[in-house]
Amino acid sequence: NKMSTPAFYCAESVRRVLSWQLVNEAVEEALKAVSTPPQSPYVVSQPVRSVTTAGGDRSKLLFTMPAFVGNYRLTRAGSAGDTAKAARSTLACKLLTSFSKNCELQPPLASIAANILLFNAKTGELDAVMPGTDITTWRTASASVVATKYLYFSRYNSCGNAVNVAIIGCGTQGEIHAAAMCANFKVNQLLLFNRTTSRAQQLADKLRSIDMEDKPEILVCQSAREAVCNANIICVATFSKEPLFSASDLGSERPIHINAIGAGEAHFGEVATDVYEQSEVFVDCLANAEQELQGFPVPIAGEVGNVINSGYKPQTLSTTVFQSLG
Repeated sequence: NKMSTPAFYCAESVRRVLSWQLVNEAVEEALKAVSTPPQSPYVVSQPVRSVTTAGGDRSKLLFTMPAFVGNYRLTRAGSAGDTAKAARSTLACKLLTSFSKNCELQPPLASIAANILLFNAKTGELDAVMPGTDITTWRTASASVVATKYLYFSRYNSCGNAVNVAIIGCGTQGEIHAAAMCANFKVNQLLLFNRTTSRAQQLADKLRSIDMEDKPEILVCQSAREAVCNANIICVATFSKEPLFSASDLGSERPIHINAIGAGEAHFGEVATDVYEQSEVFVDCLANAEQELQGFPVPIAGEVGNVINSGYKPQTLSTTVFQSLG
């Protein structure tokens, strides 16, 4: 039998189908599936991702991320493939490069690039190849949205509480996190900080020009401390190996949730140890955390999927951290 020719999708085709409702539901289902108990209907295989360095240079990394999720369901209108609520199975592999010095090139290039291979789960044939950079960007921000929903807003049994959001690092992930937080939650103030202030200002100008239903006050801060001291939700997404803020920078006691994105080789360099020491820390996958967070300063409390599956709610005035592994 002749193998079928895979479909090749361009980046614009991918962008046209991305929406927060659809991506959030897919990410939430995936997080639940990874943390599922043995008697669950989900069938999941997610090996620990492999990391390859280019020429031994830790600023040039290739991540290989295969996964299978079987018997899951999506209910949102616009879900591709089967009828809504039909059981689905997906076998895929994402190949992602993280070249942290690309921003220094002339002209600068994106630090993250990804491609996704989608296979037929019954025959193993390659069904489709698509650019994965936009999906990766959205998925990473969506994981933070889902974590914020269950680790912060579950304390109030509502996502309607208005919050102040700090964005530390105004690159691609900072921008998509700002957009995601504003699209999914009610944001009073959006506080932006970037090591190069002009980049934060550019993001502020871009966000002010976007038509939002409830546009927040957007402020450019001169320090990370200024951004986080009154924030309820903190999203930190940089390549920094050094802490950008400490526990004393967080200010008065209040409900706080931190989405620590990290990147490349420095997964937890951005946040000071004393912040972790006063927080409950959750991850998307414990198996990956055991490999990639070696030397992490505190025990991991659990997986976000376990929080969703169990109905666990953090204490109202506590600080929680979602340590994203991308």
